[in-house]
Amino acid sequence: MFVGSHSSPAGKIYDEYVERSRSLRGVPCPSSTLQEKAEQSKAELNLTHEDKRLTAIVQDEPVNEEIKQQFQRINFSSSGISKRFLPAKLFSQSRKNSYHGVVLMQDGAVAMPVNPVENEASFKKVKDGLLSSITSAEELKETAGFDVNKDESTVSITVVGASGDLAKKKIFPALFALYYEDCLPKHFTVFGYARSKMTDAELRNMVSKTLTCRIDKRENCGEKMDQFLKRCFYDSGQYDSEENFTQLDKKLKEHEGGRLSNRLFYLSIPPNIFIDAVRCASMSASSANGWTRVIVEKPFGRDSESSAALTKALKQYLEEDQIFRIDHYLGKELVENLSVLRFSNLIFEPLWSRQYIRNVQLIFSEDFGTEGRGGSKFYDQGPIRLEDVVIGQYKSHIKGGITYPAYTDDKTVPKDSLTPTFAAAALFIDNARWDGVPFLMKAGKALHSKRAEIRVQFRHVPGNLYNRNFGTDLDRATNELVIRVQPDEAIYLKINNKVPGLGMRLDRSNLNLHYAARYSKEIPDAYERLLLDAIEGERRLFIRSDELDAAWSLFTPVLKELEEKKIIPEYYPYGSRGPVGAHYLAARYNVKWGDLGAEQ
Repeated sequence: MFVGSHSSPAGKIYDEYVERSRSLRGVPCPSSTLQEKAEQSKAELNLTHEDKRLTAIVQDEPVNEEIKQQFQRINFSSSGISKRFLPAKLFSQSRKNSYHGVVLMQDGAVAMPVNPVENEASFKKVKDGLLSSITSAEELKETAGFDVNKDESTVSITVVGASGDLAKKKIFPALFALYYEDCLPKHFTVFGYARSKMTDAELRNMVSKTLTCRIDKRENCGEKMDQFLKRCFYDSGQYDSEENFTQLDKKLKEHEGGRLSNRLFYLSIPPNIFIDAVRCASMSASSANGWTRVIVEKPFGRDSESSAALTKALKQYLEEDQIFRIDHYLGKELVENLSVLRFSNLIFEPLWSRQYIRNVQLIFSEDFGTEGRGGSKFYDQGPIRLEDVVIGQYKSHIKGGITYPAYTDDKTVPKDSLTPTFAAAALFIDNARWDGVPFLMKAGKALHSKRAEIRVQFRHVPGNLYNRNFGTDLDRATNELVIRVQPDEAIYLKINNKVPGLGMRLDRSNLNLHYAARYSKEIPDAYERLLLDAIEGERRLFIRSDELDAAWSLFTPVLKELEEKKIIPEYYPYGSRGPVGAHYLAARYNVKWGDLGAEQ
């Protein structure tokens, strides 16, 4: 909005207009002018640069220059409501309600056109026009098409596939954690939807078995659980039935109670029924006056063609900004910290290039097999050239008197399957900063440890005075930055140091940031962060369709070549460090995998 000198006629009209609109919305009107109030309490007015600007003068005709000169731009937010819980997109006019010249403001007021003013006497006409536009709160609601008061809006979260493991082990616990931390809106409802027959009480009993409370707030855990479970409901239906989703819509409306309804659907279902569920939700259960968003789980196709087909099908019913493709690793605390580590620490700026970095390693390993989930193909990072990739498959192994099964021993896997359970690749970035630096990636199941980490290995010190102290193994003297994503989150830098004593003996030590030791607060689960972002409309940790296309364009050619040539994966024992070929791949670029050292 525009505000100038409050002693001027225009300023006085504006003050009276603001006070009138604030009082109708239940916000105490300030006795002083906005300028004086801002000086007394900036927090009370919630003046922020990020709030949407409120335009109080909108017209088709030009405004008199005398008025323009008296006004300056300012912002204010709505009645103390945190921006964190404001809708990402505020629909100023519903499709059913369009009014020429009416502007719906973020704080609930409505601005009307102001005609050009030629003299002092005309200010009364402007004043009457502005104040008559906000004669009552009910009239505001009718004009806008819905009530934009945040206290009168609600979020309905529907977990589609609520009886599955992902929902029970991750989604419902994450939602409870957000509620426990007071991160959810005042009005919200959680609905479970699946084909299984279940009552509300049975859903609550199932969910209650997986809920846990934060370590530092456990004293009111039971009370919080009861409150959360009372907001959980269940509806049974088919994923491809618009009739069933219409019934779900009716139940959602009952709990929304006429409020502005925002709806989030989490598709915790197999990818082959994504489209049916999206079609039914979009056609029969989307919000009529708020936002509707859909979270889609991996996999996002098998190659470029299938991924593009999935995206095209989703966009028949949803806009791109309604689709939230989730990869829970992007919600990990240390993954989100990567940009902070890199761009807020000056020490890394001159080092972050081919001049000082020898290689970068991304390692993802699991110490268990597919265990009944072998029906889907396992491919991780994709290379550009076939010679820069190694694939493997774990075989049966006996260790400590225990027999561990092979991948093909899984009842869901064909005995002659060539599906890899391990992949390693070397990729390169074709630009001046990273020319020639190998990015080594490996991921696999049934390996010796469970870990996800990023390792940045620096080059050897040229003309190192202490090479003789390290012998022939110069890698022992290499500095390395390790970002351990899981488990036991940490960031540490390996340096060389003299061992105390009279001799000159060198030791490799760690400058260590161990999260558990440094921070007492429990690290939120990745699903908590991503669910909260989806509710708030924050998309930075979700995968866009163009990003997905670019990724598959790199991976698809080699995946097709592997299938067409029927490349047999190299077998490795269950619980080992993976195929031997992965070590030869690293050696080709004069690199050793960082997770093979003594320190873990």
